[in-house]
Amino acid sequence: MADVILLSTADWDHPLWTNKQHLAVSLADAGHRVLYIDSLGVRGARAGRADARRILRRLLRSLNPLRQVRQRIWVVSPLVLPGRTTGMVGRLNRWSFGLALFWADWRLDLRTPLLWTFNPNTRSYLKLGRFQATIYHCVDRIQAQPGMPSESLERAEQDLCGAVNAVFTTAPELQKELAPLNAGTHLFGNVADAQHFGRARSQALLRPPDFPAIQGPCLIFIGAIDAYKLDLAMLEALIASTPQWTYVLIGPVGETDPSTDVEPLASHSHVHLLGPRPYSELPGYLASADVALLPLQLNDYTRHMYPMKFFEYLAAGCPVVATAIPSLLDQGDVATLCPPDATAFQQSIAAVLKGDVPALEQRLARAEQFTYERRTASMLHCLGRH
Repeated sequence: MADVILLSTADWDHPLWTNKQHLAVSLADAGHRVLYIDSLGVRGARAGRADARRILRRLLRSLNPLRQVRQRIWVVSPLVLPGRTTGMVGRLNRWSFGLALFWADWRLDLRTPLLWTFNPNTRSYLKLGRFQATIYHCVDRIQAQPGMPSESLERAEQDLCGAVNAVFTTAPELQKELAPLNAGTHLFGNVADAQHFGRARSQALLRPPDFPAIQGPCLIFIGAIDAYKLDLAMLEALIASTPQWTYVLIGPVGETDPSTDVEPLASHSHVHLLGPRPYSELPGYLASADVALLPLQLNDYTRHMYPMKFFEYLAAGCPVVATAIPSLLDQGDVATLCPPDATAFQQSIAAVLKGDVPALEQRLARAEQFTYERRTASMLHCLGRH
């Protein structure tokens, strides 16, 4: 089994697990040893407590530069200044990163590893020729997020795509844009841990103690609450017009977009903002909901995304009402898709609550088709052809 160096854009212990952590787990479950490299940062640090806390955590982690977190998974947290790839700071970052990687390589005796990177700036840190094979896994249009150095990221991504053996994308629009840059570009849509979220259907699962006491239907959203992708104005209008429904929103607020303002939502008594909750506990919250929501905007970022939580919702058995973004258009037979309009969402949710929803068996069968185990096996098989 090949050793894998996974260059992430998310820290291993971030409360909202994404493709990066799940991929590491599925690779390890398949027998590969994985060195997971915590995020190097693709933008500079912002003034504020959130980024200050991240920098402090990184400083503390540097005291234990290599730690084993699961069987066959080790994590290294290089001490770098986020988002700096040029000038003296860029050189210092490369030196510090190289030292951390050398230490991990020496400790683990990595054998001609495979590089699996999510970071567009990879070539600023690594020489690709040392690896058995190289993959760039593009899971969203990161340069469309607030505060990102979009032009330099665009150039770096194009350069990386032309240099790696294969490019894996998670959304149709990403595939369209990156396929001309590398003949080995393949679309593998997002997936979910169906077994974990399937626990929501267990009669033995206890209701979370902080789940609000509710009367009437309960609508839930789980994920990052950020103004650049959620349609907060539409959601507030929907909430204001439906006092008979209870809304439970779970996830960090404004982590990527500091301009995010949830006060208009929180001002309604039938809205409960619970903040982030441990990944292990999320099935319990979904088990108590009647409908799961994806109230997304239609913009440059969301047109290039494929929300993981879509299949997590399906696996939990929740009916889904979602904005009709491009990546979900072929899932209309297992979910209710509508424009980002409060009236359309209200009518769609009301129809679902009356029973106008795809059969549970059909939704669960779809979720079982989109799992990390299946996708990782397909990706490795695809890589073997390059």
